[in-house]
Amino acid sequence: MTDILILGAGYAGLSAATNLAGRLRRRAGVRLTLVNADDRFTERLRLHTTGAGGGVKELSIPHLTTGTTIEFVRGWVTAVDADAGTVGLGDGRVLRFDKLVYALGSTADTASVPGVAEHAYTLDSFHDARTLAARLAGMRKGTVVVCGSGLTGVEAAAEIAESHPALTVHLIGRDAPGATLTPGARRYLHAALDRLGIRVRTAEIRELSGSIGGDVILWTAGTRVSPLAAAAGLTVDDRGRIVTDRTLRSVSHPRVYAVGDAAAVRQGDRVLHGTCQSGMPTGVHAAMSIARELDGRQPRPFRFGYYHVPVSLGRGDAVVQFTHPDDSPRRAYLTGRPAVWYKETVSASPWPTYARMLAFPAMASWWPRGGRYTR
Repeated sequence: MTDILILGAGYAGLSAATNLAGRLRRRAGVRLTLVNADDRFTERLRLHTTGAGGGVKELSIPHLTTGTTIEFVRGWVTAVDADAGTVGLGDGRVLRFDKLVYALGSTADTASVPGVAEHAYTLDSFHDARTLAARLAGMRKGTVVVCGSGLTGVEAAAEIAESHPALTVHLIGRDAPGATLTPGARRYLHAALDRLGIRVRTAEIRELSGSIGGDVILWTAGTRVSPLAAAAGLTVDDRGRIVTDRTLRSVSHPRVYAVGDAAAVRQGDRVLHGTCQSGMPTGVHAAMSIARELDGRQPRPFRFGYYHVPVSLGRGDAVVQFTHPDDSPRRAYLTGRPAVWYKETVSASPWPTYARMLAFPAMASWWPRGGRYTR
């Protein structure tokens, strides 16, 4: 029996699990196990909407995997032994593997800046988002400070300002919002923030204290990964992400594939930044590679190029910047209702796609899911 273990059921991990299940459904002698801390699939792309008080679909991982070759195990991963091929869970269970897909993702970095862990909300999980929503719902007036001017910060600030017009929303970050967009797209984004009454300040936050001046503080500035990979003896980069070869295998432990935010995937002279746009293709590629290895073939190199940067500006507005494969901006961009339609189309729930991959895994060899992906 060949044991394939997938840790994490986010965008990348669930892509790997469903695609691999589809590819191996007629193969005997393979056991496929998916481990996740929750039985609910978290659509992280929509957590800013949930945090502002919007509804969200209930997506059950066990429901998706029922009747498939995937055995779902709910549990917290507390230890990985890459040499022995074992994974320890918080309740004492130990799972073994011959092939491992490490997809434990990332969380908000609440440790690098003093005061963040004690005073700030985050959007790491559905529970975190609902906790923030409950706090905002109880406020008739006050100030919300969103720390971090990246895409998550911009989207969260816009959603909160639109949903809670009685509140004053500040957006603080080291860079100006939309700094990577073309001038036209950036002007549109700033005009939307002005329309929503969001007060933008450019500053580096070195400590979270009373000087920030918010009744509610939301932290979206930076991410970190679990220390489990480094503790397991896997080669990691300076941010703790597993360093992979061109096929997404760990450079130190080839039976371990790393995907999504937890992987340091190099493409040319750059390392992919963690997004759904790149994470889902890494999961699919890991599935393809493991299937090839089981057939006695060598895995192929992973190739990926970015295609766009979609930014929602509340429920009825958005800007979409089209990009070159290296993530640098092209001249073309969309704004307004066309941008909303485009973003909702490409960023819609991947749930139907996971179901389709169980039946038609080969479709994901070309399907981009918001990025350019070729074998």
